[in-house]
Amino acid sequence: MLNVDIKKTLGNFQLNVQFNVERGIVGILGPSGCGKSLTLQAIAGLLKPDSGRISIGDRLLFDNEKNINVPTRARKIGYVFQNYALFPHLSVAENISYGLKGQTKLDRQRKVTEMLQVVQLSGLDNRYPDELSGGQQQRVALARTLVTKPDILLLDEPFSALDQHVKKRLELELLDIIKQNFAGVVLFVTHNIEEAYRLCDHICLYDRGANIQYGKKEDVLQYPVSIAAAQIVGCENIYKIDTFNATSIIINGLELHVGRSVQPEKKHVGIHSYDVTFVPRTNSTNTFDYSITSIIEGINHTTISVTFNSLTVKVNVQKNAVSEICKGDLMLYLPPEKMFLMG
Repeated sequence: MLNVDIKKTLGNFQLNVQFNVERGIVGILGPSGCGKSLTLQAIAGLLKPDSGRISIGDRLLFDNEKNINVPTRARKIGYVFQNYALFPHLSVAENISYGLKGQTKLDRQRKVTEMLQVVQLSGLDNRYPDELSGGQQQRVALARTLVTKPDILLLDEPFSALDQHVKKRLELELLDIIKQNFAGVVLFVTHNIEEAYRLCDHICLYDRGANIQYGKKEDVLQYPVSIAAAQIVGCENIYKIDTFNATSIIINGLELHVGRSVQPEKKHVGIHSYDVTFVPRTNSTNTFDYSITSIIEGINHTTISVTFNSLTVKVNVQKNAVSEICKGDLMLYLPPEKMFLMG
């Protein structure tokens, strides 16, 4: 288990994060400059916190009160950097074996050969980084990390340097390699909620130097706890609550049923654009006549902006459904169970 509870001041920026990870792949998600990479650096020993504690199981890596700060080389942490940080003057085999100093030449050769097979780069051991594609360089960086048998694996935006057309394929390959060859905690830094959802078991949301929500990826996506959290996971429909009743809220004089008790501390409501739908005309709750204000076509779906009762809602629909929606014979429907309340 990884336990992190640290504070660090850098100029006007303050890092203040606390979380525990039992197992699996955790996506650390948030805007640029929110402290994601700084957290990895602190765990790896590249950045010394001002105060707090970092531990893996019973092994303390950093404790300000006990004056413990284990050197990076002794922390047993694997770190794959955004730019891979391969040594350009070393071959693939030499890059992978770099962390195996102190072992016999035969042992190093055996482990490198095994790791080349794991990352599907057999036969490329004598090539140099500038002779490899971006995806191949990424695999070398991962192999160099896994060969040292780390307790924790840190991935700092490992796909950001790759072209879009190869990214998804390499994501799945990397995930398969990790799951078959590594049983410890993985922290995966990304800006992309879809990437985090595809690859991770849990998601930790960051904003302005603090982690603001942690949980199973499904829960974090469906039930963000604040406006900042909702924006990070890509929610486009967020509204201020004017007042509320037992299980409904009032916005601009419009009553919306949310299907559960409304707590006084909840000041905003949100619903994802893909959770809003269009239904045949009915008198059911949360159904409204609408006017279309814009239509934006995407590759796989179309985003339609509609207004009703002075509210604007964005809706993601299948491209083949647009013509039917434009006829105006349907009604807009906001499913109560899909609406989430926030502070």
